[in-house]
Amino acid sequence: MQSLQEKASQWSGVHQADAFAIDETNLFEKLGLQSFINLSTNFYNRVYDDEEEWFRSIFANSKKEDAIQNQYEFFVQRMGGPPMYSQRRGHPALIARHRPFPVTHQAAERWLQHMQNALDESSDIDPESKIKMMNFFRHTAFFLVAGDELKNQNKQHQVGCKCKHAAEKPAEE
Repeated sequence: MQSLQEKASQWSGVHQADAFAIDETNLFEKLGLQSFINLSTNFYNRVYDDEEEWFRSIFANSKKEDAIQNQYEFFVQRMGGPPMYSQRRGHPALIARHRPFPVTHQAAERWLQHMQNALDESSDIDPESKIKMMNFFRHTAFFLVAGDELKNQNKQHQVGCKCKHAAEKPAEE
């Protein structure tokens, strides 16, 4: 059975070593807080203005300002900065936090398209950092797709299963 990381690498086309190349340099020290705020703001402006209703609907229950803050704080923390996200929201737990949303291949590709465009417009981020960041984003997006697939498999298993754990957990979890 493939791990979620292995599936993420397969589906994203990004090897784990390339996905985690962001750890080789402290991108927070290199780029500064404002670069991450600008990137997240540019990204979410694109997301909330997306012409596809199915994609916008994924974010419909979130306030744009909150989404921007959550994202840049996570990026800052993950890329060498202070633990802003964890201090405010607890452990990132990406799969659990994305569990309510349909994180499909199509949604991941759309998300990545907006992130690539936001990165392309970021004049305060150097080309090498953009590549490292995009590899991380691509791998992570498909890590979340693999987590969503696992969630759906577990739901299907619990609905059709007469085993002990199915009785302990309701099917709608």
